[in-house]
Amino acid sequence: MPPSKPLSELTPAEMRGYAVFQSHCAACHYANREQSLHGPGLQGMFKKPYLPSGAPANDDRVTATILHGRNMMPAFGGDLDDQQMQDLLAYLHTL
Repeated sequence: MPPSKPLSELTPAEMRGYAVFQSHCAACHYANREQSLHGPGLQGMFKKPYLPSGAPANDDRVTATILHGRNMMPAFGGDLDDQQMQDLLAYLHTL
């Protein structure tokens, strides 16, 4: 698995997404590992055809999971606005 994009090379949108990840996602997901924390590790999540759930690894499926939750993952739809969601997706694509 190729390494994640270094923080020093993130675009402004990706850096805002990193901040969203740190405040909403990092307690349960590792960004730079495939190992699980409480939820699956997210390194390379968009470099594979499928998410750990078996769903296609695409923006629509990832957005739906983040906004509406799935199994043990809570829904964050009430916590993230559209811009935060777009920035978070931009960051997740760097992993």
